[in-house]
Amino acid sequence: MRSVFSLLSGALFGAGLFISGMTDTSKVQGWLDIFGDWNPTLAFVLGGAIVPMFFAWRLTKGRRPVTAGQFPPQPPVEIDRRLAIGSVLFGAGWGLAGLCPGPAIASLGYGGVFHWVFFVAMLLGMWLTPYLLRAFQRPIVN
Repeated sequence: MRSVFSLLSGALFGAGLFISGMTDTSKVQGWLDIFGDWNPTLAFVLGGAIVPMFFAWRLTKGRRPVTAGQFPPQPPVEIDRRLAIGSVLFGAGWGLAGLCPGPAIASLGYGGVFHWVFFVAMLLGMWLTPYLLRAFQRPIVN
């Protein structure tokens, strides 16, 4: 049952990304270009994600999910160096490519070679991240 819910949720999410224009790299870059030819339409997509999630976190208190033992804990509101650097790298990649992980996956079937190159680079970055974090946490001089 969990796999069915996961498949349906993922399909609905991917369809929403496609319908909203989040898989259109030029539209995303237009939204991010606030000092140029700015396209504010994706702000509605952002609001359409944040507002329901705000209420969803409040409605889950004291409830049990259908396909799991408990809901995941709410993420901490802690801004540290890793979050700041990761946010800058994510934003730079999003602005340059016009894609982030969800839309990249949703566009693999129709997006062409660029979307596949981005997807492979994204997977490589995800795979390398733990190794890079360990390397940066080691002292430079022993």
